[in-house]
Amino acid sequence: MSQKSLAEISTPVRHFAIQLSATRRGARLARLLVERQLDEWGEAYDAAAQVVAELASNAVLHGRVQGRDFRLTLRLHADRTLRIEVTDARGDRIPRLAGPVADEAETGRGLRIVAAYARRWGVLEAAAHGKTVWAELALADRDLPGRAV
Repeated sequence: MSQKSLAEISTPVRHFAIQLSATRRGARLARLLVERQLDEWGEAYDAAAQVVAELASNAVLHGRVQGRDFRLTLRLHADRTLRIEVTDARGDRIPRLAGPVADEAETGRGLRIVAAYARRWGVLEAAAHGKTVWAELALADRDLPGRAV
């Protein structure tokens, strides 16, 4: 494979990024913005919205530093792989899949949901002592709600 074709594969076709307040409202807005952006790009958004909801919620609950926002980035590649990145201010709190969760527990399932939807996911160190939690999804070949078949 030539260097040019490798670059073409790894370069996103579409890109979206926004900084949001590290609040519950910011986390809800992240999910809504993903739905709207993927709909605008003509892509199904259900799985991506679930992943963003979990990652944004974790950024607000576990990655928040007073006065600092979190960043949401979407990169859609030509092979229809969607890379979702959520960057927060707490690089010292690395997310990990926990052991089994009790049925009545109200927390502890977020990363399991991410892992179920994503081809792969992980964590990278970010600037200013932060971290980026990312997930890659293969977008489904299906019609969007309300579109003709």
